[in-house]
Amino acid sequence: MNENSLKKKLSKLKLGGLRYFNSTGSTNDEALAWAAAGAADFSIVVADEQTHGRGRLDRQWFTPKGQALAFSLILRPSNSHLSHLSRTVGLAALSIADCCSRLGLKPQIKWPNDILLNGKKAAGILIETVWSGDEVDSLVVGMGVNIHTASAPPARALQFPATSIEDELGQKTPDREDILFDILSAFLRWRGSIETDELLEAWERALAFRGEQVQAAGDSLVEGELLGLEPDGSLRLRDRKGDIVVVRYGDVSLRPMP
Repeated sequence: MNENSLKKKLSKLKLGGLRYFNSTGSTNDEALAWAAAGAADFSIVVADEQTHGRGRLDRQWFTPKGQALAFSLILRPSNSHLSHLSRTVGLAALSIADCCSRLGLKPQIKWPNDILLNGKKAAGILIETVWSGDEVDSLVVGMGVNIHTASAPPARALQFPATSIEDELGQKTPDREDILFDILSAFLRWRGSIETDELLEAWERALAFRGEQVQAAGDSLVEGELLGLEPDGSLRLRDRKGDIVVVRYGDVSLRPMP
């Protein structure tokens, strides 16, 4: 993967711009700075290696050279998107899930921001916001996808089992550039549906642990049956008393009940 081959591969997608790094600390940090400097909508930062990649809850995201996809999209939200900003993580998750499905895999979305293959984490999403006063100026949607076996972190460094597309396919994987193209193409298709029931229903169908007992740990611990999603993408559970509990976005970690 290099800048010239990426530009050629992604030329049909009408990107706002592309910046490629052989190695960088974090594609999200690069994209946040570029967004603040006026980057166009649907600009992308791609790195072959991240040395300080970030996930949710200040966790490190492992991106060894030549093994994974690490990229960040800059979005300038339309008015309809601004009304449904909380669905952006579902938009990104469905884009990765669609790509995995095209490869013959059976992805699930672990709410709110992980993609599971065979019950193990294969991809994650980190969304950050650039503000202009009290208004949202832009969004940076960071995505990391484990492509080759060596991209999955060692088990001792994990809080949740990990895998890669190569491990789950059991065969040679497509080029990373081809996978990136498919993810971005799916993102563009879903982006126009962000305010529709179609996106929410597809996201809900793909939810991991749906109908199962789960724990949602954040400021407090909530346990119950995972029922589905609220219109804003929040998680809907039924607790042991039979009451409906809504788990909002934030520093929440979701796990199946032991």
